[in-house]
Amino acid sequence: MAMGYFPNWTLKTSGAVLPDERLPAGQTVVAGLQHVVAMFGSTVLAPLLMGFDPNVAIFFSGIATLLFFVITRGQLPSYLGSSFAFIGVVLAATGYAGTGPNPNIGVALGGIIACGVVYAVIGAIVQAVGTRWIETLLPPVVTGAVVAAIGLNLTSVAIGMISASPYTKWIALFTVVAVALVAVYGRGLAQRLPVLIGGLAAYILYALTAPSFGAPAIDFGKIGAAAWFGLPHFVAPVFDTKAMALIVPVAIILVAENLGHIKGISVMTGRNFDHLIGRGFIADGLGTVIAGAGGGTGVTTYAENMGVMAVTRVYSTLVFVAAGIIAILLGFSPKFGAVIGTIPVAVLGGLAVVVFGLIAATAGRIWVENKVDFSEPKNLITVATALILGAGDLKLPIFGYELGGIGTATFGAIALYHLLNRRAA
Repeated sequence: MAMGYFPNWTLKTSGAVLPDERLPAGQTVVAGLQHVVAMFGSTVLAPLLMGFDPNVAIFFSGIATLLFFVITRGQLPSYLGSSFAFIGVVLAATGYAGTGPNPNIGVALGGIIACGVVYAVIGAIVQAVGTRWIETLLPPVVTGAVVAAIGLNLTSVAIGMISASPYTKWIALFTVVAVALVAVYGRGLAQRLPVLIGGLAAYILYALTAPSFGAPAIDFGKIGAAAWFGLPHFVAPVFDTKAMALIVPVAIILVAENLGHIKGISVMTGRNFDHLIGRGFIADGLGTVIAGAGGGTGVTTYAENMGVMAVTRVYSTLVFVAAGIIAILLGFSPKFGAVIGTIPVAVLGGLAVVVFGLIAATAGRIWVENKVDFSEPKNLITVATALILGAGDLKLPIFGYELGGIGTATFGAIALYHLLNRRAA
């Protein structure tokens, strides 16, 4: 049990290790490294798809994880990595072409900061009055519709990345198959790292075959020229009201996502963490603000790391302190950033096909697990409308601002559901 602000962690060397228990120091570091590996693929992929520096994203993911640990009083085991919910709105706000550094990254950062502030304010309200109003505002049918709309909204981005030539299309499809095979047939930790392992397999295939098909060869010289240690390339935010209006609605998605993750951790550990939900939102929001202030992506609690906890049955929050510190150290290695920079666009496109598709498919899981009844017209019409608004990227002008497709789908689903829900079933 917690004594004072933080728990008094008791040593545990066998069986399940609960949040207020700890492994020996060496095992804690190794377990933390395993969580870094688990988050690595997605935390690096998200910034690459938005034209952000992956070194900076990794660095701020470590900062956000440590901040989450402190604000949740060391009681809630979670890793905070790059959120994919920001991709669509960041691309819309910056007009990013899909390759190289994003020239308008500052505009995106201002929007990410605004989103984080709104998210933290929501957390403060939840901490004061509870979660009932959130669960009423965002029932599973709405949450699923918004998640599906996000995935579908990114379709054109993924297809654009793989369509340069017939060769890039085949490399992308190989990437998809490699990721799928690892996810389904992998064992142990490998099954938790399909993006990393599948992407590596496609990277090797591209390196071996690209010259034969007239595709650009990988420039390994950049890796040799990069220093082992150096400061991350921080970027200052630019506060543009239109970009902020596009990006702020993502706070609603992060709330729904984080709420589900905290509930899931409660089930895994047998602990009731409802009293920490507000603190979790505040920590996630502040982590997003800090990341946006220096060039990082918005952050969120990671399902990948929940999977590792489920497999290892190690839930000690001290493991995530180790993981956060390791991630910060990785952020200080330009050599690491240079390696990431050599990943071919075709491979990234294949990974994007999988990840964006999984985002959309996650909606089905939300609906099934919550037994959403699609024989009810209010549910069917809410979902149908949100999917088309998101997939078609309907941009809606409001008071001089332009709400992007994800925002239109989000607020449209919320408003339509509650309009239709006024009549008893």
